[in-house]
Parts: sequence; structure tokens; C-alpha cells
Amino acid sequence: MLSQPRVVVLDYGFGNVRSAVRALERVGAAVELTADPRLAAEADGLVVPGVGAFAAVMAGLRGVRGEQLVDRRLAGGRPVLGICVGMQVMFDRGDEHGVQTDGLGEWPGVVDRLEAEVVPHMGWSTVDAPEGTRLFAGVEDERFYFVHSYAARAFPLSDTADPERMAPPMVTWADHGGRFVAAVENGPLSATQFHPEKSGDAGAHLLENWVGSLS
Repeated sequence: MLSQPRVVVLDYGFGNVRSAVRALERVGAAVELTADPRLAAEADGLVVPGVGAFAAVMAGLRGVRGEQLVDRRLAGGRPVLGICVGMQVMFDRGDEHGVQTDGLGEWPGVVDRLEAEVVPHMGWSTVDAPEGTRLFAGVEDERFYFVHSYAARAFPLSDTADPERMAPPMVTWADHGGRFVAAVENGPLSATQFHPEKSGDAGAHLLENWVGSLS
């Protein structure tokens, strides 16, 4: 019998952690909620959840040395999945109410307020996933649950990547008053702006795709 992929959901005080743990367990992962650096380093996959303000999430991550955990895992090609603000902090910085906060800097770009008549963007939306996506395989045409006021509205790395040296990131887009980054697949680093753990069968399928990639 194949062993279950071991997944750590990073426990740093922010995020819909219990529902994320349950959702990952349902799709076959052995899940631990912890900020223990050894367990986070050794797990097959690390999930970085996040809700609330960009600055507060970054402060929480720094409190458990989350920036080091993420950076070291990615340097070793070890999978990381960011969810909601856990995706936003992967960018260079966030701009909320005119306050600039440095992110983890795994991707260039800025997270700022959506330009839409109704904010926050709350509810179910379709996404535009790229051809060849592994994360969305089988759910490319499904809807996912979003609740956010901020997003990355550009992905500069797509313009600067050299496809002869490495595969360019796969970027999935959605629209609310203009298009924004809904998900990214970039080597060992994947992330979603929506909440897969709140997205019903489609979200479960997406998490199953990610967990299946860990073995």
C-alpha cells in the first residue's frame, strides 16, 4: 500500500486552517497543523494559508520564520501551496490603504486593491486556466470560491522568463472589474487566490491534483 503524502499546514495565526486541514485529509493527505520548522521542512508538501491584511499575514509569517521555511523548501525543489493571502505574500509587496509591505519576493509584482464597483469580490467565479495545467486538470471549466479585496493584477515574471532555460510559470486568470491572477503554477511553488477548501467538488479535485503531485 502506498504511503499517504505528508502535508504540513503552516500554523502562524492566520488562515482558514481547520477547513484546509480537513479538505486535504479528505483527498488522501496525512496532515499536520504546525509551525515546527523540522516538520515543515521534511513534509512532502507545505501549505501556506492566509486571510485578512497582507501586513498582518507577513508579521505572522515572520513570527514563525515562515519566510525562511518557504525559501528553503523552494530552493530544494520542495512543493509549497499558497492560498488566498498566502498566495499574495509570495509577491514582492502589498499595497493596502497606501501602506507598502514587503512580501516574500518569490515573484515580482504588487498586490493592490481591485478596481471594481463592488469590493470585496465575494462568491463563485470561473477562471481562465492555461493549456497544460496540472493543478486545474479536470476542473478547467469549473467555478471557485473567492473572497478578497486585493489581488495581483499583473504577473511580470511571465514577460521576463526565458523558456529555453526553464519552463515559464503557468498563470490562471479571473475577472472582477478587470483581470487578476487567480492561480500560479511555478515549479515547486503553486498558489490560488480563491479558497479551494471552500470550493466544493471543484476545489477538492484541485487539492487532489496537488496532493497527487507530491508522491
